[in-house]
Amino acid sequence: MSNNVIQIEWLQIGIALLPMTLVVFILFRWTTQALTSVYSIARMLIQLIVIGYFLVYIFSATDPWVICGVLTVMLFVASWISLGPVKQHRRQLYPKVLFALAAGGGMTLLTVTLGVLNLDPWYEPRYIIPLGGMIFANSMNTVSISAERFESEVSNGQLVDTAKRIAFQTGMIPVINSMFAVGLVALPGMMTGQILSGISPLIAARYQIVVMAMLFAASGLSAAIYLQLVNQMARKNTPKAP
Repeated sequence: MSNNVIQIEWLQIGIALLPMTLVVFILFRWTTQALTSVYSIARMLIQLIVIGYFLVYIFSATDPWVICGVLTVMLFVASWISLGPVKQHRRQLYPKVLFALAAGGGMTLLTVTLGVLNLDPWYEPRYIIPLGGMIFANSMNTVSISAERFESEVSNGQLVDTAKRIAFQTGMIPVINSMFAVGLVALPGMMTGQILSGISPLIAARYQIVVMAMLFAASGLSAAIYLQLVNQMARKNTPKAP
């Protein structure tokens, strides 16, 4: 297959944005949230352009501390976002979700980068930054769903152990659904990107298998660690029957 990547110029980007204007027009006619959509589009454009320039610098970095610093920022931000749906004790829960994402996501990232890809050096930014982003983002979503469901179940009078099991099962639904759908309903972003860049679909499929295994493990481990920690905290705060 050809490895020549089709270059997209700003004119082509403008053409790609044209169908979005139709949706924005409909939003202005049918809803009161049209300005929010315009704001989201502007944010998307600015953020992707900025991150594009930022990654050019990061990918050329040779200092492992720079890469570790980027991963740390991603981890701290993901941990805080995870607790978005939680209404109570967010500051108490933050260290727990931070530990859960660091342990579950970090262990999975090291397994893939050192055990599967054999990166040399281990902090190769072109691999570790995108993989770390995928791991922390997916783990963040799973933990967020699990955290909200656990709080909801406990608030409704459910036993903490039962709430933990229900929350974990609920949090894993998107991950499991994506495993069912991959290849049949959708070609994931990484696989599609590799194919568009000229990589053989067979090689892209192997990479995607590693990615799916990585996301399943990181999400499940992070959610399980968080729920176990918060379960212990809930047990301590539950008054004992006389």
